[in-house]
Amino acid sequence: MAQSYKKAFYLLTSLFFTFGLITVLVDSLIPRLKDIFELSYFQAGMVQFAFFIAYGIISIPSGRLLHKIGYKRGIMLGLAIMGVGCLLFLPAAVYRLFPVFMLGYFTLASGMTILQVAANPYITILGEPRTASSRLILSQAFNSLGTTIAPAIGAIFILSDTIKSSNEISLLNDVDLQVYMDVESSAIRMPFIVLAGILILLSFIVSKTNLPQLLSSKIKGNYSEALKHTKLKMGAVGIFVYVGAEVTIGSYLVNYFMDMNLAEVIRVTPFMSSIASSFHSGGLDTVDGKAVVGTFVTFYWGGAMVGRFIGSYLTKVFKPNLVLTVFASLAICCVLMSISTSGIAALWSIVGAGLFNSIMFPTIFSIAIEDLGNLKPEGSGVLCTAIAGGAFIPPMFGFFADISGFKVAFALVILCYAYILFFGRVSSKLKAPTV
Repeated sequence: MAQSYKKAFYLLTSLFFTFGLITVLVDSLIPRLKDIFELSYFQAGMVQFAFFIAYGIISIPSGRLLHKIGYKRGIMLGLAIMGVGCLLFLPAAVYRLFPVFMLGYFTLASGMTILQVAANPYITILGEPRTASSRLILSQAFNSLGTTIAPAIGAIFILSDTIKSSNEISLLNDVDLQVYMDVESSAIRMPFIVLAGILILLSFIVSKTNLPQLLSSKIKGNYSEALKHTKLKMGAVGIFVYVGAEVTIGSYLVNYFMDMNLAEVIRVTPFMSSIASSFHSGGLDTVDGKAVVGTFVTFYWGGAMVGRFIGSYLTKVFKPNLVLTVFASLAICCVLMSISTSGIAALWSIVGAGLFNSIMFPTIFSIAIEDLGNLKPEGSGVLCTAIAGGAFIPPMFGFFADISGFKVAFALVILCYAYILFFGRVSSKLKAPTV
């Protein structure tokens, strides 16, 4: 990789880290918002809808935008919009306005969408085509580093105190109510103030960095040509169900563990208690149950990080579609084991699915656009639109969990992984259309 390409690769990798950190902090808010606003599981899942529907709306225009302003300005614009989204959490937290939370999520995701549309194909062309999957997986390993750190931040700063019910709040006098509201707002407010500062800093760094010009403004986008590629269309479905499955598990892990009463099991199991205590210096006796089980979400996202470092190597040695097929099969096994067991076994098996989620997005993405040539920005726009799976599948899962329980709802996740397994098996047989 040329020296100029290395600088660009390192910068984009730092952006992937930020994507992961912010996305999973959103997951950490869901169990808290569910209690604060007394939401059903379906309504809590709609938080993810506000976040991921932005990918469905913004991705296609972003692909066209990149041809006009280039990668560098596109990245700076995306970071600026993300910063605005983070700042919207401040009035939402202070005044407990749920619609403003939803607007903040949408704004944050809109900026992130522009970055995703630019960054994913850009990394695939920063080097040899045969190692595109490996390069994208390695970069996204740092995305997983962000998702690994985020649950710990969420457990410590967002989930650590007990939330009062509406009845309890109505009994507070004016002074106690104001104190309680200040504590509640600061728990959500501070992490996003810090994130806004990080985004501003990254935008400044991008403005001072010379990025290789690998996209010609003279090439006009043509989505109809891109969509003639069957591999791209099937890959888009793969991205839709993958993001939906990954976000569903990450979003509902805390609620799933609480539904199985695992907080008390963890407290009385020495090994599990020692792990949870390492996140809470004051001990577990004074910590809310959601924070106790929330610490184990770290291992779900941590598994994805480890798997991506491993997958970066495996996709150099074996065909990417073969690695994808094997990992999808193992993810199905993890979910089946969790829903057929209980207690600690159910916890670790569903957490283990994160390890096998690891290579799915970058591998599906790189396979889907490998034959597109100059149409890669359009292909990226199509695939990033499919990230909207995170808007639709979690609420569906929440709906089934409300009426039938978590064990039945996980059948939806298994179906998602089954399609990815199918795509891995047939993708090598799909050919580019003849011109």
